[in-house]
Amino acid sequence: MRKPITQSVELMNAPLPRSVTSGCPVDHAALRAPNGCPVSARAAAFDPFEDAYLQDPPEYLRWAREQEPVFYNPTLGYWVVSRYDDIKAIFRDHGSFSPSNALEKITPPSEAAQQVLASYGYAMSRTLVNEDEPAHMARRRLLLEPFTPEALRHHEPLVRKLAREYVDRFIDDGRADLVDQMLWEVPLTIALHFLGVDEEDMPLLRKYSIAHTVNTWGRPDEHEQLRVADAVGNFWQLAGNILEKMRRDPSGTGWMKFGIRMQAEHPDVVTDSYLHSMMMAGIVAAHETTANATANAVRLLLQHPTAWRELCEDPSLIPNAVEECLRFSGSIIAWRRVALRDVDVAGVTLPAGSRVLMVMASGNHDGRHFAEADLLDIHRDNAGDHLSFGYGAHQCMGKNLARMELQIFLEELSRRLPHMTLAPQTFHYLSNTSFRGPEHLLVEWDPALNPERRDPAVLGRSQPVRIGESSRAAVARTLRVEGVRTVAEDIVELRLAPADGRALPRWTPGAHIDLLCGGEGLSRQYSLCGDPADAGALQVAVLRDPASRGGSAWIHANARPGDLLTVRGPRNHFRFEEEGARRVILVAGGIGITPIAAMARRARELGMDYELHYSGRSRATMAYVQELAALHGDRLHLHVRDEGTRADYRALLAEPRPDTRVYACGPARLLDELAACCAAWPDDALRVEHFQAAPGKLDPSRELAFEVECKDSGLVVSVPADRTLLEALRAANIDVPSDCGEGLCGSCEVHVLSGEVDHRDVVLTRAERQAGDKMMACCSRACAGGRLVLEI
Repeated sequence: MRKPITQSVELMNAPLPRSVTSGCPVDHAALRAPNGCPVSARAAAFDPFEDAYLQDPPEYLRWAREQEPVFYNPTLGYWVVSRYDDIKAIFRDHGSFSPSNALEKITPPSEAAQQVLASYGYAMSRTLVNEDEPAHMARRRLLLEPFTPEALRHHEPLVRKLAREYVDRFIDDGRADLVDQMLWEVPLTIALHFLGVDEEDMPLLRKYSIAHTVNTWGRPDEHEQLRVADAVGNFWQLAGNILEKMRRDPSGTGWMKFGIRMQAEHPDVVTDSYLHSMMMAGIVAAHETTANATANAVRLLLQHPTAWRELCEDPSLIPNAVEECLRFSGSIIAWRRVALRDVDVAGVTLPAGSRVLMVMASGNHDGRHFAEADLLDIHRDNAGDHLSFGYGAHQCMGKNLARMELQIFLEELSRRLPHMTLAPQTFHYLSNTSFRGPEHLLVEWDPALNPERRDPAVLGRSQPVRIGESSRAAVARTLRVEGVRTVAEDIVELRLAPADGRALPRWTPGAHIDLLCGGEGLSRQYSLCGDPADAGALQVAVLRDPASRGGSAWIHANARPGDLLTVRGPRNHFRFEEEGARRVILVAGGIGITPIAAMARRARELGMDYELHYSGRSRATMAYVQELAALHGDRLHLHVRDEGTRADYRALLAEPRPDTRVYACGPARLLDELAACCAAWPDDALRVEHFQAAPGKLDPSRELAFEVECKDSGLVVSVPADRTLLEALRAANIDVPSDCGEGLCGSCEVHVLSGEVDHRDVVLTRAERQAGDKMMACCSRACAGGRLVLEI
């Protein structure tokens, strides 16, 4: 039964001003909310304990994302935030929002339940989840090492071993409850192994973990509160006993043993009560969230057979599929904060003391950040932006262990049971605000079709696990070579189309794709040169380069009609800006015509004033000359060395014109010449794309170490002379997407708040470099060993 508004307001941490006439807890006169009163009929009806919320949280809050992104729910006593940008802003602003209520019981315990907890000496204190700065970051820094990608590699063999052993138990049965028979026990075993806990108490720990969730995030009635309190009290005592056993011998592996060793060195930071609380919270955090996330992912993929089939056929898609499943249907629905001062969120003033429920599941479906957010797309190139691990200084430390487990579980199941389907069933979820995973997951298959019966070698295959941030290099699709034709001397054109006829992602002039060349993982970037309006195929032209590093030579020798190639992208860091310029000069040298041709086509469609300059050694070596002449007429200017028609760019660009942009792609000498000619032009007038990056590998003898303050994460990271910024951030467990590692693709761009950057990429324009507010983490550094502050 709902409490009336006037009673529910008493649950707030601090009193809110109220309108006496309306009964609303908010002072309307001071309110800046775009929708008036934050307690609309839908806001008042919001109930995170009802089944509709747990069955589909994003759909349940669609109305909020669209109409009331911030609203107050009087029954719960919380302000609810539903949009991506607002949730991320709250996570990063630890000056305005405290995590102190993250483990607060959302349903106040009865006096009888409190007495039961007290009888067990229950004294849960602050943990990494719910403590403020500066205490939080001091502890986090000390305890981070076991969570780094390098340290987590040691757990991969155990995860693989357990996944295989558990599938072995039911592989020939034809039917299984994956939650009961695999997905609950394996993550618990791994969690205990990671913490350094013996497995002998596993059955009790499973029972207690559920009770802890209900106790903190659920809505138990008075009778259930007593039962839950008894289980939580036992959990507390068991955690203490395990900790005492570890203290007698803290040597060896395990995060809790590592914590005990850190306590010996820093007793004022890592205290007894802190370790006891973290022992209990760590079991829940390392186990339940991963078990639920895997169950959600398997259910989701089996409900989308095309995506499941793609994973089965191409396991290299699994790392990005994991990120997309976490975005689409993660195991952590919502998290909490409390406002430390009056603060504005999306035009609504939250008074100091306000309790906030951030529904990340809703933010992960916000179409303002994720295109076609309600579509499961395992090729989505920003799937890793999801908020399922939180963000900033309190982002989940165990995120990469969870990623590893999810990847290996999906690999094992897709390799050995590709014919698995969901059995008819109704899905049930534990009633609570924040954690979501089906209590059971029934699947079925025909054992006679098990691949390992026909080919035992299936059991020996494995896919490399990606530990760390999501890589856009993992966003791949398999396309069929629909056609190969020679378009000039030593230049072949490939037309690539989906084998199943589905539409390809839209792309814009200047975009490129990555082609996987051969079986050694060699990836090369090639600009798209077809018609962006053609959703049925992607078109590239590849020059056979005598100095090839393997890419172009492989394509010329091996690509044939009907072949299947792995393609990543499209991505665009050489965008053709359609606004802000009345006149466009397009310059191409040799194979650099590929992105420029698409730009010229677009300029013609828009009716822009443009001219196209194309330089080459001879007409025989210049691709698409006839097609370009037919399309652009006298706007095309050919500069052919063998015919003595060389371009005079110094004359062409002699007079700077603020209404003109110059786009160029070609060899380095051409781009250097254009840069010199445009030196007096506006900073952003010249836009170029390079064939390849110049920086090469670091030379530690010539580099200087520098320091980076990661503003959102609360960490200061040292970058030694022999490491890139990207490598140092990974080692500190900070997510940064990446791809080429050469300063060529722009995937690893980070936002710079202060400090002088030594730019070494070939992505940013001159104006962007001078602005100094972004850099490529894979290659650029701080000038003269200085200090940078990054928004990350």
